[in-house]
Amino acid sequence: MSDITNALKTVVQVEEVAPVEVVPGIVRRRLAATEHARGWLIDFAAGTEWPEVDVHASEERYYVLSGEVIEGEERHGPGTYVVFAPGSRHRPRTETGARILGITVLAG
Repeated sequence: MSDITNALKTVVQVEEVAPVEVVPGIVRRRLAATEHARGWLIDFAAGTEWPEVDVHASEERYYVLSGEVIEGEERHGPGTYVVFAPGSRHRPRTETGARILGITVLAG
């Protein structure tokens, strides 16, 4: 593999990324980012809710790996892919606990 290819690729073992507590019961791992997007993994304990309404200046997407995420009246279980357009807002919560893998697409 050439150095240019290596410079264009980042590989991360997610479990090796230091978790940071957002609030009690919610932990985020910030994954590799570029000028175009940033990735993250969030673990929600059962009965938790994101601490504030999340307002999106740019597009955000997440994939539910396990558990169930509740957005308003909608419930998203494992295998669900959710996309929020710029200008959208939400406040995810869970009754069961959940793990989500997300990407924030940065405005260019």
